[in-house]
Amino acid sequence: MLPALQKIDHIHVYVSDRAAAEAWYGAVLGLSRIKALEFWAADGGPLTLSDLSGMVHLALFERQPERCRSTIALAANASDFLAWRAHLAAALPVPVNLEDHQVSWSLYFNDPDGNPFEITSYDYAELASQLGQVRNAQA
Repeated sequence: MLPALQKIDHIHVYVSDRAAAEAWYGAVLGLSRIKALEFWAADGGPLTLSDLSGMVHLALFERQPERCRSTIALAANASDFLAWRAHLAAALPVPVNLEDHQVSWSLYFNDPDGNPFEITSYDYAELASQLGQVRNAQA
């Protein structure tokens, strides 16, 4: 039997300009640096960012951008998903992709270095109803 894992601690994200990325992650996702871990950022180490709850941690490494094949997916309930959709539409220069996965809804977007992100919600029926109303209002 394998030992248990508690959670995902953090995800490494490679960015070309860490200061610009920190500003973007703050403005778009509401993440800010973890003061107690700032010392790691010296000499090419990670600058660790967190959301207000401390549940989401990203470690920004300043490196040349590489093609990323991993998407960082974040979970939200229905009302927060709709709020994220509105926020991202205002905060990002390109439209966010909305995908219907039959059991979940997802928003897809990239950071300025091309790192892919997803915000997903399994409150499918509630969102289908609300998104349907939005589509009808836009038609």
